[in-house]
Amino acid sequence: MVRRPGLSARLKLTLSYAGFLAVAGALLLAVVWLFLLRYVPDNSQGLLGVSPNRYLLVHTFAPAAAVAMGFLLVFGLVGGWLLAGRMLAPLTRITAAARLAGSGSLSHRIRMEGRQDEFRELSDTFDSMLERLESHVAEQRRFAANASHELRTPLAISRTLLDVARRDPSRDRDEVLARLQTVNARAIGLTEALLLLSRSDRGTFDREDVDLSLVAEEAAETLLPTAEGRGISLAVTGGEARTRGSAELLLRMVTNLVQNAVVHNLPAGGTVTVHTAADGDTSLLRVENTGPAVRPELLPTLTEPFQRGTERARTDEHAGVGLGLAIAHSVVRAHAGTLDLAPRPDGGLAVTVRLPAA
Repeated sequence: MVRRPGLSARLKLTLSYAGFLAVAGALLLAVVWLFLLRYVPDNSQGLLGVSPNRYLLVHTFAPAAAVAMGFLLVFGLVGGWLLAGRMLAPLTRITAAARLAGSGSLSHRIRMEGRQDEFRELSDTFDSMLERLESHVAEQRRFAANASHELRTPLAISRTLLDVARRDPSRDRDEVLARLQTVNARAIGLTEALLLLSRSDRGTFDREDVDLSLVAEEAAETLLPTAEGRGISLAVTGGEARTRGSAELLLRMVTNLVQNAVVHNLPAGGTVTVHTAADGDTSLLRVENTGPAVRPELLPTLTEPFQRGTERARTDEHAGVGLGLAIAHSVVRAHAGTLDLAPRPDGGLAVTVRLPAA
């Protein structure tokens, strides 16, 4: 938006200071006139015949008052200019930092010294915003690089299969088609996961009353064949836990958590427990599973995109794309909730989701 040039804040403050001093001086002269000079007799003998009359006092006082007013005006302009510059110096630093941020440099910080005041609060807030923005941009760049790499892999495999089939016409056509279908399904699943992650990050969805206990039962019913095939016991406990949000996204969140608990489990004889409860103003969902011990330093990375938890037990057919926990975390965040990961003492992981109650 193009705006017409105007007076700077420093010049406005300078004129304000000078104007204030001029008005104060004028008021002082008015007080002198009202309460002193007007009571002096205006005759040739003056007061009691010995004091000067009003005419002489006015003509003697007026030049000195004019000089004083001129001095006040000059002093107000010069002093106001210097004082305004000193007061606005922190704002100049904040403006310079904002220009650097606008040019793409997000690593700069103001780090203003001194006691806490309005400018210090503004600079600290701006530094915090830059820190969050830099972290978000870095995360987005890393996500874009990982996504392009993940999408390039199935495309490269498809091209290789097609090249091999073209060079070797005698190759089994059904085998090539089956492998192409598998690779294509993986690419479609990754694309859908990326779109879902983007949608949950934007928070653009309709909200309705959702009972997490019903969502947990639906997710468990969907994944029960997978759990039974791996020899894992899957149970849903607890009671009603109502919240407001997207039923579709919350179902995907719970499904991802349960699927993650099933896949990253013991080879056989493991358990997965899904518990829901209402805790005051919070609706609680907890998913716990058995499995190998998870190192605490690994926990912060598990909710990042394309982190597959290579330190944990998994099988190749359920390797996934590393977006399960990332999508769950994004959905929880879009619903103004929290997702906490904690290693279980006997091995495995405990995931706790807290959402605002409906």
